[in-house]
Amino acid sequence: MCSRFRPSEHARRLIPCHVEPAIREGTMAQSKTASIDEQAKIRDLEPERKDSTGTHLTTDQGIRVDDTDNSLKVSARGPTLLEDFHFREKITRFDHERIPERVVHARGSGAHGYFQVYASLKDLTRARFLKDPAVKTPVFVRFSTVVGSRGSADTVRDVRGFAVKFYTEEGNFDLVGNNIPVFFIQDGIKFPDVVHAVKPEPDREIPQASSAHDTFWDFASLVPETTHMLMWILSDRAIPRSFRMMEGFGVHTFRLVNEEGKSRFVKFHWKPLLGVHSLVWDEAQKIAGKDPDFHRRDLWDAIEKGAYPEYELGLQIIEEDEADSFDFDLLDPTKIVPEELVPVRRVGKLVLNRNPDNFFAETEQVAFCVQNVVPGIDFTDDPLMHARLFSYLDTQLTRLGGPNFAQIPINRPVARVDNHQTDGFHQHRIPTGRAHYTPNSLGGGCPMVAGPGAGAFTHYPEKLTGVKQRARSESFGDHFTQATLFWNSMSMPEKEHLVKAAVFELGKCESKDIRQRMVERFTRVDAGFGQAVAAGLGLAAHAGVGATVKKAAQAVAQKLTTKRTVDASPTLSMENTVKNSIRTRRIAILAEKGVSLAELSAVRNALVAEGAEVHVISSRLGTIEAAEGGDIEVDQASIHVGSILYDAVFVPGGAASVEAMKKLGDPIHFINEAFRHNKPIGATSEGVELLLASNIKGVTVASAQAAGQTFQADGVVTVRGASDLTTFIQDFVKAIAQHRHWNRGEKEAVPA
Repeated sequence: MCSRFRPSEHARRLIPCHVEPAIREGTMAQSKTASIDEQAKIRDLEPERKDSTGTHLTTDQGIRVDDTDNSLKVSARGPTLLEDFHFREKITRFDHERIPERVVHARGSGAHGYFQVYASLKDLTRARFLKDPAVKTPVFVRFSTVVGSRGSADTVRDVRGFAVKFYTEEGNFDLVGNNIPVFFIQDGIKFPDVVHAVKPEPDREIPQASSAHDTFWDFASLVPETTHMLMWILSDRAIPRSFRMMEGFGVHTFRLVNEEGKSRFVKFHWKPLLGVHSLVWDEAQKIAGKDPDFHRRDLWDAIEKGAYPEYELGLQIIEEDEADSFDFDLLDPTKIVPEELVPVRRVGKLVLNRNPDNFFAETEQVAFCVQNVVPGIDFTDDPLMHARLFSYLDTQLTRLGGPNFAQIPINRPVARVDNHQTDGFHQHRIPTGRAHYTPNSLGGGCPMVAGPGAGAFTHYPEKLTGVKQRARSESFGDHFTQATLFWNSMSMPEKEHLVKAAVFELGKCESKDIRQRMVERFTRVDAGFGQAVAAGLGLAAHAGVGATVKKAAQAVAQKLTTKRTVDASPTLSMENTVKNSIRTRRIAILAEKGVSLAELSAVRNALVAEGAEVHVISSRLGTIEAAEGGDIEVDQASIHVGSILYDAVFVPGGAASVEAMKKLGDPIHFINEAFRHNKPIGATSEGVELLLASNIKGVTVASAQAAGQTFQADGVVTVRGASDLTTFIQDFVKAIAQHRHWNRGEKEAVPA
């Protein structure tokens, strides 16, 4: 039977489930999963953890080993004997340590945490984890890049995966999303094509983790539906400052279904509480060489220090009778629903508070499947989604060695699992009884299907009519309106970055024809954008494109009379993100022997109190002597780091310290580079002289600054001779919270 209540063997043979409803109700009560809390998955993994402290080395069969440094030989210099079972087992296991890496999303980083809804959403969905605000549902989140291999760098220009596995009491729900809300293609049958195009070119296996090459842009230039996604991938969204500072999106339109069976369309969003911030392209490329694990390290360190990444789950709810009111098709995965038309309702919080114990066992083996939904969440007719419903499951069968990958601890639901799936590679369960089929009477009919009201998943009964055909809906035919919307929504610095990214990417293409086709495509998005890219590539926009643009604009204007639309969406610009905190920002303090301990300590303590991470950087590790006496611990030597790894830089006073740094190349370069990357810079007393000795002198630094007066221009904050640094610290904190200061008009003249 399927519970602790066990009638006699004779009774089990004679009583099928449908004959004894009272017994069946009792057994179902017994078989329910224990209540879920935020630690439920951590407890579930506990038996799988292994601590070898104080133990003896053994083989996989538990036999203790006396020597693991020398193989068994015929004399010390003789041949190794085949009978050395420990040597053979050790080498064999080593030879098979690797599993196939993911075709896409191979480079990833993960963390445990929990999700908690703010208030019940029972009016929208029957999903239990979204109905009870007292429940903290355990989750595992994996962030990733898409194109590169496992050994590629974190900061490449790419889409980032944002996949969340909810271990709910009703089973696992996988929200397999990205940090960009749209995708390159509309139909999943094109997925192999776009991936083959963006991967390293097959004849030379280069470039790694990059779309800046001919095959990708050849494909993109011939497939107009890629246009909107191209705008996102060329924007700063494709080079996030950290996983903790990027949005996540479910990409597709899903359904929410409540207890009454009412369905609504929904778009899922993840909103980082730290705001949405990015790197600059030059910085991203340099970080790839200085610290290729930059994002992975950032996530790990933040969690270890208790600065837990936090995101709010947002929902865009669209009533079914509103689905046709937009100037785009809601099921088109290359389109967004502008927040100005449908605001994002923030309904709960995701907190990541525990790092994995073992990268391979958890982050590498975690298997996300779009098909994994719970009652109350359902699919739509998005053709890209339908391909993913098949593809993800099929992928895991190969990558994780067979159909039992859901039994791997990190994938195993916290909810109870009962079915007749048996045998196969890596079967860990030991199914008991004789009847591993349905229907049966020998096993009392168990496990039985759930009746109405018993928590079963039921597909939404959508009415469908039509003729089988290979075709694309006409409503999917507009590939430019939302690309133009994205361009119109960007701030001027973001537009400049987008142009430079396009010039960089297309400049890597050897084919002039490909470059020309993309210039014409971008001119259709916006004439100024196309012309700017053309100028950077030494090309001219096609003469006939202007007429095409005008015609397209007229068609859009015609649609505006009957459909809901917007010309720009300010929420798409990172310039409008949260800028009220410096929590977890990394601040560098440049110092040498003779630095002012008072100024260094005052600023460092204030920044740490605001939640920032502060490092003292000097020419060597160890300690440096302060001007007032006493030693200051150095956190990093300049040879190991650079401004690219920090969000801001501060130079405290101390004549000897500043004079020493004037003679060193690294501090000057540190300041120049930070300035060119639009980062906040602060200096006090003699520290101002180091700024004047750099190439930013005369740009934003007041050389004749009145004593005690704080001067702030373009994110450079300075003060001389102040007995109280309160005003300086306040202005410096505000400058750091701004993240970047794009109005530095002369930054291009600063060598870095």
